[in-house]
Amino acid sequence: MVAAAHITSQAQIFKTQLRITVIDDLGNIQEGATVKLFTSEKDFKAEKNPILPETKLTNKKGIIIFKEIEAREYWVLAEKGDKNNWGGGIKTDPLMEKKVNKINIVID
Repeated sequence: MVAAAHITSQAQIFKTQLRITVIDDLGNIQEGATVKLFTSEKDFKAEKNPILPETKLTNKKGIIIFKEIEAREYWVLAEKGDKNNWGGGIKTDPLMEKKVNKINIVID
């Protein structure tokens, strides 16, 4: 029976995820920051057509997780109050499929 349980757990399909931690320029975590993902630079600059229509906020640890997304590169917009990441760090590397991809975004 143990072997059957092991096979079942391996057969589960893991979806591609992106885990983003939002911090400020001093390294402090940012709870309640809005984070949007875009599939093109044009949409990012126009702030139109994010991959999710609803606004998502970081948790108390400054983390937000986008689940079951396509393994590709994304443009990330993170904002809280008058701080954002327009100064840099706005495009991800291509995500690895069926993995939890992790990045930090600095807002200032």
